[in-house]
Amino acid sequence: MTSSDGMNYAPKGKPNPVVRDGETFNIAVAATDHGHINGQLAGLLEAGATLEYTYCANHADRAAAMAEQHGAQHVTDLQTILNDPDVQLVAAAAIPNERAPLGIRCMDAGKHYFTDKTPLVSLEQLEDVKAAVARTGKKYMVYYSERLHVECAMHATDLVRQGAIGKVIHVAGFGPHRMGDPGSRPDWFFKHEQYGGILCDIGSHQIEQFLTYAGCQDATVSSARVANYNHPAYPELEDFGDATLVGDNGATFYFRVDWFTPKGLRTWGDGRTFIVGTEGTLELRKYLDLATDEGGDQLLLVNAEGEQRMSLAGEVGFRYFGQLIRDCLDGTEHAMTQQHALKAAELCVKAQMQADRIAT
Repeated sequence: MTSSDGMNYAPKGKPNPVVRDGETFNIAVAATDHGHINGQLAGLLEAGATLEYTYCANHADRAAAMAEQHGAQHVTDLQTILNDPDVQLVAAAAIPNERAPLGIRCMDAGKHYFTDKTPLVSLEQLEDVKAAVARTGKKYMVYYSERLHVECAMHATDLVRQGAIGKVIHVAGFGPHRMGDPGSRPDWFFKHEQYGGILCDIGSHQIEQFLTYAGCQDATVSSARVANYNHPAYPELEDFGDATLVGDNGATFYFRVDWFTPKGLRTWGDGRTFIVGTEGTLELRKYLDLATDEGGDQLLLVNAEGEQRMSLAGEVGFRYFGQLIRDCLDGTEHAMTQQHALKAAELCVKAQMQADRIAT
């Protein structure tokens, strides 16, 4: 894992297998275009999944190396994976605009699908995915890693549900990322049709968190803006975006995402979330505590009982992956409901569609 590059950031947790004696949960990797596949796979393996195959149309070398590392079989034809009835779930981090078509193909072959965020880039793709879910009965799950693979964010989920800060009325999220050398990025990173826009792409993390923390089933986009402030050589890139939303329960939300993490920061982005409730507040300092030696996964709680700082690295774990496996095996929805996963995707697409471009 590298802390300087968000594209390849892959947290490691403790093994916590949920697959019981006599059960199997066999998975395959079908795209390695984005480095998040390493985090997706790590979480599933720690929860007891068995990797059977790897494949990638664009990066066979990456897929082959992954197979060798985990004792799996690398294949050069996706159909090999789709034809194997023992494969229960396909994980993939494809080019964003290819994620939905790949997922639908996997679902039609009888597999659950676990994709990197953003899970789709248009409302047409959303309708296609919804139809596939209804048609196949398979799950289309999403790796919203900035909550699901961050221990302070998962503990905040629990505290909010336990009523530690009362009713949530406002959330603010900040998701800066490091660009690094643009020449090291793949071509699709700079093509709007392929990456979907900044609000659709990395903004999807933020909107999923709002829906979770505020307990919303739906929301409306009040305003949205995007810009290319500092990358004129890549005119289709958006290096800044922000938006405001109002939840169906009246909670409000502001988020900002950008590609302006300074070179001197020791990690790829100072991701933070602020949650305001009627009886308290929470602040999440996810990847570092700026200018201190505290490290990441810091959670600050203030309520009627006083002030608390919690250092949560290694204390909470990443339960989502085990819950996802059990949901696939048991037909339940404890990890994340399908409605929630796709509502976050829908709202990030709508924010992108509504966005005013404020700089070129």
